[in-house]
Amino acid sequence: MNAAELEVLAGRLRAEVAKAVVGQHDTVDLMLTALLAGGHILLEGPPGSAKTFLARCFAASLDLDYGRIQFTPDLMPGDIIGTNLFNFQSSSFALTKGPIFCELLLADEINRTPPKTQAALLEAMQERTVTIDGKGHPLSDRFTVVATQNPIEQQGVYPLPEAQLDRFLFKHTLRYPSLEEERLIVARHGVRHGSPAPSAMGVERVASREEIAAAVEAVGEVRLVEEVVNYVTALVRATRESADIETGASPRAAAMLALAARARAALQGRDYVIPDDVKALTLPALRHRVVLSPAAEIEGRTVDDTLIALIERVDAPR
Repeated sequence: MNAAELEVLAGRLRAEVAKAVVGQHDTVDLMLTALLAGGHILLEGPPGSAKTFLARCFAASLDLDYGRIQFTPDLMPGDIIGTNLFNFQSSSFALTKGPIFCELLLADEINRTPPKTQAALLEAMQERTVTIDGKGHPLSDRFTVVATQNPIEQQGVYPLPEAQLDRFLFKHTLRYPSLEEERLIVARHGVRHGSPAPSAMGVERVASREEIAAAVEAVGEVRLVEEVVNYVTALVRATRESADIETGASPRAAAMLALAARARAALQGRDYVIPDDVKALTLPALRHRVVLSPAAEIEGRTVDDTLIALIERVDAPR
């Protein structure tokens, strides 16, 4: 699959998801970019902004094996990864796999469970393997986590640890829809109770597993010239040198940003990365990896505002 074919595939996916989900085109693009880059995405937004339904439609349109975990305060790590149970008929232990054994895992309201349970995802998100009773069990090569969380200002939530946040390629903030989009949502979904199945909304598969694998290979062939490599490095290092940022982004963040820029270039129909690819992804790729300084917080600055100012300050190659 070449870049032009990948651009067509991305267009088909957007159109298919749009049958059920109004708006959210930027969210769909980031989810597809994360999938092709082998990363995970964290969606933050108020309840009722279609985070869960969007993940279901995305998985259905790509025919991905879908799993869902509703994170709650009493959830245990074994409820996620599974456990070995004793079989009295065979007098042996047998593995009962948890919902993590899938291709696209929806970690719904991930910040409503304590850090101990959140940590059950760390190994899976980094190495695509889970360890149960000392034995490793591989996950799918396409294993992708789409996590949702409510804003941290709401009650009953636990902040995600830095190690957990760093496992996500993107953190995307969902906004409320525009007036016309909300009118369309009311007209389309105001006639039924509950959340319908994607198939009931006409969502069908637009790509096979083989096509997805070919798309991932196409991303790996996208060229990243030295000037763009230097630009990515300069952006990430600038987060560590800014007086407004107490903790900057890691070298892993730079590598993941470069890979994501390759995926975005391929989705745009190009076999080379341009600085605009990096600029477009810097905010979702870094906003969860930096910590503001106390002085910046006192002055009322936000992470997004600080990163936007940093992007404007770092010179991009021509």
